[in-house]
This record gives sequence, C-alpha cells and structure tokens, in this order.
Amino acid sequence: MTSFDRRPRPSFVRATAYSKITLALKVIRRRSDGYHDIEALTVSATDPSDVIEVSSVPQPSGVTLSLEGDTDYVPLMRENLAVRAAEAIMVRAGRSGHGVKMLLRKKIPAGAGLGGGSADAAAAMHAVRRLLELEITDEEILSVALSIGSDVPFCFSGGSAWMRGRGELLEPVSLAPDLPLLVVIPSFRLSTPKVFAAWDSLGINKSSRKIPAPDPISMVIPELFNDLELAAELVEPRLSDFRGQVEKISEMPAVLAGSGSAYIVPLSRQDAWRLDEIADELRRNLRVPVATARTADRGVRLSRV
Repeated sequence: MTSFDRRPRPSFVRATAYSKITLALKVIRRRSDGYHDIEALTVSATDPSDVIEVSSVPQPSGVTLSLEGDTDYVPLMRENLAVRAAEAIMVRAGRSGHGVKMLLRKKIPAGAGLGGGSADAAAAMHAVRRLLELEITDEEILSVALSIGSDVPFCFSGGSAWMRGRGELLEPVSLAPDLPLLVVIPSFRLSTPKVFAAWDSLGINKSSRKIPAPDPISMVIPELFNDLELAAELVEPRLSDFRGQVEKISEMPAVLAGSGSAYIVPLSRQDAWRLDEIADELRRNLRVPVATARTADRGVRLSRV
C-alpha cells in the first residue's frame, strides 16, 4: 500500500449510543462478589439515544468531557463511564498519552433502566478506537468493557441477545430488527443498587406478573417479565400506579425496563401503525416523555465527519 492509498486519520468521530431494552429478566442469585447472576433477553433500541462526539487535541492527555442535554444524575469526568471506558482502552492499546475531547449529548435519562451509562461507555470505546485507530481487538475491548460495567459488553455488541452471568455471557438471538416499542419514562428515577438490595431483602426469585410476548418476540420467549419489578416498587411506591396508567391508556401490557423506572410497551408488527398514536395519548395524559423506538441490529452507530 502506498501513501496515496492511506486514508487520513479522522480528526472527529460521532457515535450514537442506543438504549438497552430488557424484555425479560430473571434474577438467579446474589453472588459472593456482590453482583447478581441473571438471565435476560435484551435488545438495542433506537430511541432514546445518546450521542458522543470525540476529537483529537494536543493537550491535555487523556479524555476531557463536556455534557449537554438531560444531564441530571450524570457523573462528571472520572466518575463517568464513557470517560473511564475511553481511557481504559487507550491504556490497553498503549496510547494513553493522546488527548481526546469528548462531548456527550444525553437523551437517555439516568436511573430509568435503559442502560444509558453503559451505552455511553460502549459508544466511547467504538468512537475512540476509530478516532485514534487503536490496534485493539473486539475481544480485548469486551474484556475491558466488563471491568467498566456489567451491561457494557452487550451495549458494545448490541442487537438482540440473552445476557447471562453478571452480563458477560452473551448468546445472540435471531430476532428481526425494526420491531416497534414504546418507552415511557416517569418523572422519578431509581437506583439500580437499591433495587437489587431490595430484591435481596425480599428473597423472591420469580416475577409475580407476566405479559404475553407479541410476535415475533414470541418465537424466542412466550412471556415477558421482570424479576426486579416488585423490588423496584418497594423502592419507589409510585411505580405501580404509573404502570397501571400506562397500561390503561395504551390498552396494552407493559414490562419494567431493567431496574426501572421506565416501562416498555412492546407492539406486534400488526400494531406498529399505532405506535405514534399511542405515544401521543400517553404524552397527553401522563405528561411524561414517551419514545417511539425500534429494535436495532447494533448497539452503537458510528459516523465520521
């Protein structure tokens, strides 16, 4: 390859981080290391989504972060998962001396059970690898991802998968992209550690509520459920009433997203034409954000400008 064949290193990369939607969640046990073994059917969803923009800077070395958008409860600098993930792969690739300016535009709310922090970490790793042309494999990145957070490996790969263990064991699922979902986000937020602590205190291993899975999700699993729902309601008593309102207005069953507080209303392909109509009804009556989402075949979409 001659110098004329080489593409110039990008000076700016944009990455869109998709939400992580949990359609079914079984909590198996609390482990001795404090984590929990789970079995979860998870999908990437196009909305809400965050955007990360990274560019090279001569100084300072490492990652500097600025935030825009829905930044409530979003950690700054070294506490932010996107910063930690980007710097971790730079160290792994032997490029920690480089300077990276990162802008994070938040639309995925923290504390809603949509994996926003993990999605941002995954997007940051994709973006910085492309920006600095890091010689680091997906396998190396996935090992770093797990050290950042249990959901980060899935968010890096994306698509549809069973997550097992504490999240590091991924089994891809043959589930068509572009399936319609409503994501209904209440005004209150939940702490994942508090919800899992409540699950531990309850000692309950199975969800008390299951909903029929719409097609074609029903070909993978017949019913959707979330073992954390009762624990989440214990932490935040308003959650049960909120779900009741969502189901009454939409006239469809809803499943808790991760550890909450958002609820997911999955639609069948036959009902997809009603997606915007139901979303408008929910917004008008509940006065909360409602995203009209589609499942995606990846967790991060990259673009170079």
